[in-house]
Amino acid sequence: MRDSYLVFGQPLIERPEIDEVVASMQSAWLGTGPKAAEFERRVAAYKGVPHAVGLNSCTAGLHLACVVLGLEPGDEVITTPMTFCATINAIVHAGLTPVLADVDPRTMNLDPAAVRQAITPRTRAILPVHFAGRPCAMDELMAIAEQHDLKVIEDCAHAIETEYRGRKAGTIGDLGVLSFYSTKNIVTGEGGMVLTRDPDLARRTKTMGLHGMSHDAWKRFRDDGYRHYDVEEIGFKYNMMDLQAAIGMHQIERVERYWQRRLEIWTRYNEAFESLPITRPAPFAEGERHALHLYTILVDEQAAGISRDQVLVGLHRRNIGTGVHYRTIPDMTVYRQRFGWDPAAYPNAKHIGDRTLSLPLSAKLTDQDVEDVIQAVQAVIPR
Repeated sequence: MRDSYLVFGQPLIERPEIDEVVASMQSAWLGTGPKAAEFERRVAAYKGVPHAVGLNSCTAGLHLACVVLGLEPGDEVITTPMTFCATINAIVHAGLTPVLADVDPRTMNLDPAAVRQAITPRTRAILPVHFAGRPCAMDELMAIAEQHDLKVIEDCAHAIETEYRGRKAGTIGDLGVLSFYSTKNIVTGEGGMVLTRDPDLARRTKTMGLHGMSHDAWKRFRDDGYRHYDVEEIGFKYNMMDLQAAIGMHQIERVERYWQRRLEIWTRYNEAFESLPITRPAPFAEGERHALHLYTILVDEQAAGISRDQVLVGLHRRNIGTGVHYRTIPDMTVYRQRFGWDPAAYPNAKHIGDRTLSLPLSAKLTDQDVEDVIQAVQAVIPR
C-alpha cells in the first residue's frame, strides 16, 4: 500500500506559471488586466474561435450564457441529469426552468431522442454537457435546435480538448463554456471562459461579467488617456483576475502534452482492468476526440460482488483518492423538492449514478502512482 495519500484530481503546476504569478504580484496588477487578455487570446486560438471571455468560474459562464442569449424567466432549458449541480444552478439563477432528458447508457451524454420527448412550447434552449470529455451527439442536437428554433449552450467543463467530427467542442452551439477549476485538464484554481463566434454575444458577456460597465478597469487606465465608464446593464461580478490568468496562460501551452500523458494512463487502465467484473469507459468513436478528463468505471454489485461505495472505501483505505461523477441530479434533495423530479424517470442516468466511480487521471501522476491505483483496484474488486 502507498505510504502517502494520492489526492484525486491534483493538477500539474510547473515553474513558468509560478514565476508568472509572482510577476503579477510584483507588478501589483492582480485584477483583470493584460494577462487575462492574453489568456483569452491563447484559448481562443486553441479553440479556433474569434472570441473568448475569461470569467471567475464555469458556473458564472453558464449563467451569463443564459442571460446574454435573451432567455426569459419561465423559459425551459433541456439538460442532462448526469452533471454537476452547477449546470442546474446556473439555469435556475437565470430565472429559467431546467428540464431533464435521460442519457445514452453507453456515452453517458444527453440522448437526442430523450431531448425530443422533453420539448414543450416553453422550451428555448438545450444545454448539453460533454460528460467526462466525450463529445455529445452534436449533429442530432443541433438539428433539433434548428427545427425548434432553440439556442444551444455547450457545457465544456470537461472538454477543452474535445472534438466532434472535425469541430471543437464549445464552438458548435451558440456559446461554449470552459472550466479551469483545480481538478480540470487546464487549471487556474478557479476560473472559466465563454467561447463564441458572435462579437455581440462576446461583448455583452464581457460587459455583464463586470457589473454591466462599458469599459473594464484596465482599458480605462490605458496610456491613451482616461475614459469614463458607463453602466449599461445590471451586471454581475464574474471577471477573471490576472492572478488566475497567469497560471492558465502557461497551462494552455501544454494542453496537448498533458492530454498525451492522460492517454497513456487511460490506455494502461483499460489494459489492467480488462478482466475485472466492471464496466470500463466506452471506446472512442471514430471522428471524435475525447478530452480524457474522467476515467469512470461502473461497479455493479451483483456482477462484482461488491458495491460502488464499498470500492470507494476500500480504495480510500489503500490511500487512493477517487471521485463520484455523478450522483444524478434528481437524487439531490433540493431538486426533488423544488421540481418534483423522480430518479426513476431517468433510468439510464440512475443506473450510472448508482455505480459510477472516477479513478485518478492527471498529467501529474507518475508511473508508480498509476501502478498503485491499478494494484489497489485489483485488490479491492474480486476477479
